[in-house]
Amino acid sequence: MPPPDHARPPRANVLGVGVSAINMAEALQLSERLLREQGKGYVCLTGVHGIMEAQRDDTLRAILNRSFLCAPDGMPTVWVGRLQGHRTMRRVYGPDYMLEMCKMTARSGSRHFLYGGKAGVALRLKQQLELMVPTINIVGTYTPPFRPLTPPEEDRMIAMVNQARPDIVWIGLSTPKQERFMARYADRIDASLMIGIGAAFDIHAGLLTDAPGWVKRCGLQWLDRLVKEPRRLWRRYLTNNPKFLWDIGLQLSGLRRFDIDEC
Repeated sequence: MPPPDHARPPRANVLGVGVSAINMAEALQLSERLLREQGKGYVCLTGVHGIMEAQRDDTLRAILNRSFLCAPDGMPTVWVGRLQGHRTMRRVYGPDYMLEMCKMTARSGSRHFLYGGKAGVALRLKQQLELMVPTINIVGTYTPPFRPLTPPEEDRMIAMVNQARPDIVWIGLSTPKQERFMARYADRIDASLMIGIGAAFDIHAGLLTDAPGWVKRCGLQWLDRLVKEPRRLWRRYLTNNPKFLWDIGLQLSGLRRFDIDEC
């Protein structure tokens, strides 16, 4: 179930996906408040890839729209939001959000769990975060197999996570797997926040270099990632990006209507 409307900020309509009209400071403030009030919700960090996946999958679009925050992790989503009147909207870049959340919650003693990544990545990420934020409290890690969990594996995973009593569960499975994971287990995992963070696992573990700041500000991070991972990403970007531009042109011109639907 989505959190009460008063707990969520306004949203920009990006092809029927409600992208939270927030900036980094607001994302941190809202997340900290949910933790402090012992609420419950999940956070999606969404760019063009997530928006376009949601065009082909009504269930994924509903998952994004039911989230506590669907943060704008991509400059095109920010630009669309500003055109719709959300002037203070800024990018909430996943790796930066993760690190700032870790620093902020370390002061209050929040408990973190790391779920996802390739073999060894979650443990390496734990070690790196403990170097960057010495007072952080990481209570467990889990690397799932590259296949759906069997029912017994699901039960063991949930029992392990809940036994660790995390306040925040970070999910590093990439889009749309991590969004599906959060929606599937939101009622079974006893944590205030689940956050789908994708490539932040590899970046903070030191396995993937981040793009320069000017590249991110210009909305060209997709090109930087394509150069670094052409085999994995070429189809995603060369298919999604032109289609996004076409569809957003139709939406902004009023030639096609995209409704935000949580059902």
